[in-house]
Amino acid sequence: MHVTICLSLSNRMKAVPPIPLTPPSSISRNEGPLSRVFKGCLGTLDANCIEKLLLHCGGALERNDITLAQQIMWVLNNVASSVGDPNQRLTSWFLRALISRASRVCPSAMNMEASLGAHVARVRSISVTQLAGYVDLLPWQSFGFCASNGAICKAIGSSQRVHILDISISHCMQWPTLIDSLSKRPEGAPLVRLTVPSTRPHVPPLLSMSYEEVGHRLSNFAKSRDVPFDFRMIPFEDLPNLRDGVKFHHELLMEQLNPSVLDLRDDEALVVNCQNSVHYLPDEALGIDPCYRDEFLERIRGFHPTIVTVVDEDYDLGHASLSSRISSCFNYLWIPFDALETFLPKDSCQRLEYEADIGFKIENIIAFEGLQRTERLESGTRLVQRMKKAQFYSVPFMEDTAKEVKRLLDEHASGWGMKRDDDMLVLTWKGHNAVFATAWAPQPFQ
Repeated sequence: MHVTICLSLSNRMKAVPPIPLTPPSSISRNEGPLSRVFKGCLGTLDANCIEKLLLHCGGALERNDITLAQQIMWVLNNVASSVGDPNQRLTSWFLRALISRASRVCPSAMNMEASLGAHVARVRSISVTQLAGYVDLLPWQSFGFCASNGAICKAIGSSQRVHILDISISHCMQWPTLIDSLSKRPEGAPLVRLTVPSTRPHVPPLLSMSYEEVGHRLSNFAKSRDVPFDFRMIPFEDLPNLRDGVKFHHELLMEQLNPSVLDLRDDEALVVNCQNSVHYLPDEALGIDPCYRDEFLERIRGFHPTIVTVVDEDYDLGHASLSSRISSCFNYLWIPFDALETFLPKDSCQRLEYEADIGFKIENIIAFEGLQRTERLESGTRLVQRMKKAQFYSVPFMEDTAKEVKRLLDEHASGWGMKRDDDMLVLTWKGHNAVFATAWAPQPFQ
């Protein structure tokens, strides 16, 4: 049996080459460390047992015990299925992430030459129409769009000039709804300037068209709604000696985030929108103080924005310990796999593509360390603490915004819900936190 996944670069099914793994012959003899790993699990491989196997495999890799890791992988390989139930599908991606990590520790033992580049192939480019379908599939992103837009409309009030600095990974999919809302203001629509930094983490989904074309389409939409609109993507000069993964992305971003480059104006209400983007800035000091994430928030605060919206996935996945990351990741990312099970067939290519993007995240969390590990999620609770430490105060979401979010969720599967949690609105699946939305304003400088 071998692991296969279904990907699509052009709406076609494509199998990944078989991954050779050594059968764990010692299982049948019930002796050695492997027997202790499988004790109580064989024949009853439910989610708890799968998690235990993943943790044991991660521990073996941390100890460089490739033989034990291979044997555990063989059993996981017989559980995993890219077209099975949610646990099997999730396991298939964890298995690939563990194999990817093992191939870096001992490439010859893993015989992984054929699949070393697989994670690159999974970052596919999609059209605007496909992206719209991607956003509509689950409320994972639209929840944040809806909550943030409600907070933005309230914060800017009757301002006649609004400047939105969009630091997000959502390819401007949030803004047509806001433009439509602003077109209906009793006092008339404001002039809207939208500024988008040219640097973005290389994570899925990627868009097959340029941001200039995105801006052109947004401008045409705003014109159809009689909303004065100006789109600008900040260009950048190539910075020498900074091509260092996350550091390169961060340095480019910080280079662009200064008042003169952004053309900040006193007569505009400034909105800073961070949708699923803050966690791509490292939260470790990495030889500097403050860390990149705190430095970014301090820079934003210095712009004196009218409002800052921060939306992200609500779980801590940035642990230094591999075992902690495996456990946290497994107990969080079952949510989208379970949610997709409710309305898409097991062999749906759309479902497989969506799951492949989640798999890209899993591989980064499990297989990489240091600056190569860009997925450093922190929970809403920790983000709230970080924002307050950076001298922002929470802006509560109005009841109208909460009602609009609930209407949005009513269009999706019944397992989705929303709750208020102090400074946050939280998207839930079957009662489990999935995504948080927050809104902030800077404390006055002393």
